[in-house]
Amino acid sequence: MPHIHVVTTGGTIDKVYSLSGVLEIGPPAVDALLSPVLTDNTYDVTPALAVDSLDMTDADRAVLCAAIDALPGRLVVITHGTDTMPETAAFLDEHLAAADQTVVLTGAMQPAAMATSDAAYNLGAAMTAVQLLPAGVHLAISGRVFGAGKVAKDRARGIFVELA
Repeated sequence: MPHIHVVTTGGTIDKVYSLSGVLEIGPPAVDALLSPVLTDNTYDVTPALAVDSLDMTDADRAVLCAAIDALPGRLVVITHGTDTMPETAAFLDEHLAAADQTVVLTGAMQPAAMATSDAAYNLGAAMTAVQLLPAGVHLAISGRVFGAGKVAKDRARGIFVELA
């Protein structure tokens, strides 16, 4: 049975409403999203960052890269904000040390805490995709799988699309 490392970075998927009514990054939503799933796959959660992806810098991406490089296994899912997910995927594709790791980034357009969120669907797709894809960096979002450097967020439609 495969073991999957889930590394969290914050982003919309982990946002919650504070008592003052402001959306802020809460604890990782991964366990709440995966707890209803019946499977013999195992996973662990490593919080690497807790930032909105609009605020993510290359220094943050280097921290994420180091966290992934420190993991013992080859299957890695990263929860990430959608605004700069393609940039982070390209950074990781260029800087990760282990050539045999399969890394899949995912996130959500709506916080996991919201009833109409796409978070559970996207995380489930990523957990499956990481087991099927070849080594490298990929994105699983909007019902599709994309390679690093080959995807963009279409903000007008609220989905990710393949670059021509």
